[in-house]
Amino acid sequence: MTDQEDIFKTTTFDTDITAVEEPAAMLNGASNEDDFHLMEQLLSDPAHAYHNFQYGDTVDGTIVRIDKDAILVDIGAKAEGVVPAREMQSLSSEDRDSLHIGAELLVFVVQAEHREGYSILSVDRARQERSWRRLQQAFERGEPIVARVANYNKGGLLVSLEGVRGFVPSSQVTAINRGPETQKQSEMARLIGSDLTLKIIEINRDRNRLILSERQAVQEAREERKDELLSELREGQIYPGLVSSVCDFGVFVDIGGADGLVHLSELSWGRVKHPSEILSAGDKVQVYILSIDYDRRRIALSIKRTQAEPWATASERYYLNQIVEGTVTQLAAFGAFARIEDGIEGLIHVSEMGEGHIQHPREVVAEGDVVQARIIRIDPARKRIGLSLRLRSESEGEEEQHTTPDDDDATVHE
Repeated sequence: MTDQEDIFKTTTFDTDITAVEEPAAMLNGASNEDDFHLMEQLLSDPAHAYHNFQYGDTVDGTIVRIDKDAILVDIGAKAEGVVPAREMQSLSSEDRDSLHIGAELLVFVVQAEHREGYSILSVDRARQERSWRRLQQAFERGEPIVARVANYNKGGLLVSLEGVRGFVPSSQVTAINRGPETQKQSEMARLIGSDLTLKIIEINRDRNRLILSERQAVQEAREERKDELLSELREGQIYPGLVSSVCDFGVFVDIGGADGLVHLSELSWGRVKHPSEILSAGDKVQVYILSIDYDRRRIALSIKRTQAEPWATASERYYLNQIVEGTVTQLAAFGAFARIEDGIEGLIHVSEMGEGHIQHPREVVAEGDVVQARIIRIDPARKRIGLSLRLRSESEGEEEQHTTPDDDDATVHE
């Protein structure tokens, strides 16, 4: 005995034939004109419409009975069909509990008419059919979809879409980084049960093939957000951001859906050889909007301009003959540059490096050395400070000689 035969022998369904007999009785004794109008009404009434169902039809039905192993569904014109248990395996326990008599249910016609007079229906295939149609529409319209990660394999993620299984290659998932295979597998395992926004990049129903990309969906969403953001941003304003990537010539900062570039020269008022010296991906920063190129959709940013320009207040902190500590940053034939604070460097001329003739600064200092120096010139307007490794000025030396009885001691102090 087949499963279908077992369903019909163990399940008794009452069929109301009154609706079939009434129209015939109503026609008896009626005039031809009345017959015509009555027949027209019957044909236009969906309840009495005749449907010649075929395999593959998808029908909206109404549940009329729920048994343990089957569901009886009214599919129109008093035609009824049975959904066997094996054809509703995609329903979760919550879905099954929500079913009730009178509820609408989308079904797929597996067998138009069983020998017992009922159609064999499927909920699983109906859900799959509906899902394929929605996916095809989303693909044609270029719309993103949301799917839950059901599992993974060596190549990528498996997602479930109401009966349709889709595949997302690992290269198309933003959360999966390039690295050892064991690391990829671990990253994919963590995504099981999570929902991803995806873009359909290939769909072939005949081959049951559905390929998706999260990376493309994210990129398109960012592009849409970028257009909105470009219209909202204003040059000269300061916005919060997140460093998204670091490269040799600067850093890219995400300012709420769009990336802008902070060039190396705009990272700090001080000298920076490489952006990685001061920033890493994921760092939170404040950025100043330098310019917006609407045609090329590019945003130029600055981090240093969110801070006070050090030279603007240099005269408040520095004065002639002041002893300061500096770090040698660069050597040249004529002297050495020393940073005394971020954004302010002074020049130690080779003639100010000590007594006697010095041919090159490398004879006295090296890059990275921390030195004590005296300010001998200061010009904030031109952003220049002159430094000397001679910590005593000539006037101080002369005064020392007048007050020191022993010339040899004075020479030592100098």
